[in-house]
Amino acid sequence: MDLAETGARLEIQQQLANYANGVDHSDWELYKSVFTPNADIDYTESIPLRGTPDDIVKVFNPIFETTPWAQHYITNFSYDFVGPDRVNVKAMFYNPTQLLNVDGVSHFYGYYDHVFVKTPQGWKSEHLVEHPLWQVNAPAGFGKPGADKVRPGAS
Repeated sequence: MDLAETGARLEIQQQLANYANGVDHSDWELYKSVFTPNADIDYTESIPLRGTPDDIVKVFNPIFETTPWAQHYITNFSYDFVGPDRVNVKAMFYNPTQLLNVDGVSHFYGYYDHVFVKTPQGWKSEHLVEHPLWQVNAPAGFGKPGADKVRPGAS
């Protein structure tokens, strides 16, 4: 691993931390700073939502204004450098959240697939797909059918 790749990995990890902090603190400028302006953000495996960063913020802002708290953990980074200016990144997420009108904490687990590109402003995600794997205490109709389990494979 050379110095440029090491730097890219660190910058991308910071962008993923910015993503988590942006959502958890409803800092939508920070959230949008992770992405290229016309990035394709796809949450359709969890909720019917896909669009640009501005599109997503229009939907997320009123939801997170009424969310008592949320905490995203993004870990286990995997990088596939497909050129000097393009990296496919897979990262696991765990998101405990206190949702309005839901007793107890809801837990969401899965991974993000990002395509990061090097821009004049640094590394930015131009494509994100969220892949939920399992959840606990999720609201009805949220996520993948049958995913509300104590652990993957539990009955």
